[in-house]
Amino acid sequence: MDTAETIEVTQYLTFKLDDEIFALDISKVREVLDFTTITKVPMAPAFMRGVINLRSSVVPVVDLRLKFGMTETEKTVNTCVIIVEVTVDNETTVLGALADSVQEVVDLDPGCIEPVPRIGTKLNTAFIKGMGKRDDKFIIILDIDKVFSVDELTLAQTEKTEPDNSSAAN
Repeated sequence: MDTAETIEVTQYLTFKLDDEIFALDISKVREVLDFTTITKVPMAPAFMRGVINLRSSVVPVVDLRLKFGMTETEKTVNTCVIIVEVTVDNETTVLGALADSVQEVVDLDPGCIEPVPRIGTKLNTAFIKGMGKRDDKFIIILDIDKVFSVDELTLAQTEKTEPDNSSAAN
């Protein structure tokens, strides 16, 4: 009997930002939530929209559209928060990522994923794992661990641990 070469198929959660389809490795996704009230955090960068209460845990929420230079995510019936685990320097942080809509979970084998195109030296594409192809459309596969810098995640960690004094200002 001939041993067949095993192809490692990976599942990805696809979601939309503007008219583009992005994907995250499903192993990095904890859950998908409907859009909820986000508490703003003073002095946070624009893409850090604030924090949400997730089962008594404070979870920072980032606007991927702003992070990628698009316009701010608008609340619609399809807007959702993708709860992900991000690992940088062996430290895991739970973040919420705003998306216009979640599409589906897809299986992509390595043969359907093209390497990131080289688009000059000024464009940072380190956070893109590759370009998936499905039904004649490209899916931008993100490496969520590389989307945020250590400094940005340190800010997210600080937001999680500092006491919430926002109600005192009212």
